[in-house]
Amino acid sequence: MSNDLDFPARLNLIDDRSAAFREALAAAPALDAQVPTCPEWTLHDLAQHLGQGQRFWAAIVTAGAAETPPPRPTEPAPTDREELIAWFADSTAELLAALRETGPDAPCWTWWTLGQSPQNTAGAARRRLNETAVHTYDARLTAGLPTELPREVALDSVEEFLLTCCSTTVAWPHTPATLAFQATDGPTWYLALSATGAHATRTPATPAAPDATIRGTADELIRMLYGRLPIDSLPIDGDAAIFHQLNDWEPEE
Repeated sequence: MSNDLDFPARLNLIDDRSAAFREALAAAPALDAQVPTCPEWTLHDLAQHLGQGQRFWAAIVTAGAAETPPPRPTEPAPTDREELIAWFADSTAELLAALRETGPDAPCWTWWTLGQSPQNTAGAARRRLNETAVHTYDARLTAGLPTELPREVALDSVEEFLLTCCSTTVAWPHTPATLAFQATDGPTWYLALSATGAHATRTPATPAAPDATIRGTADELIRMLYGRLPIDSLPIDGDAAIFHQLNDWEPEE
């Protein structure tokens, strides 16, 4: 499947979304504000989660090819607002430095062993952009700031989610089907579900019409895929139940 953003562009967008996250930290009324889309977390918890995640993946790409990942960071993030913002900026800088030093083609450990995303630093950068973008949405929602993802980020994130989080070689446990995810501001992606697993493409695998099509902007589609927007809040043609089956499916490797 074609990638419209290149490696340097994704790194620049990780930096951009991280700056937008820090803006939310600065604007929020309090760091102990509950995150509406992650109600088990405060804004501080969210910042710690994402910042530790950036440091974790910096260590992963630096380690190179490995069967297991390095230990996850456990040091808590600062509780002072200014110190937390600086710590989060350092977390982003650490990730970006590691990605730039290794380059896009270096192999590294990934958790997506059965999906279509590459198991290298290019795949890691794309995953971190997606993760950073969605949690920046969460943080800005908490702070009362504009939340819409930049179009190029949202489009890239929909495709990355389908390739990384949905595609697999584990057998689909229901009737075979094809789902279409139609971005009203971009392409349509297709997810074929069968006994051979789930496979995402930008062109349908068969000439037959998809069993169900969901439509929305790329921003709406990625929020739906992450559970930030109810499936049934978007227009669906065909059998909507299949989208719910996909949402509930947890294939075991």
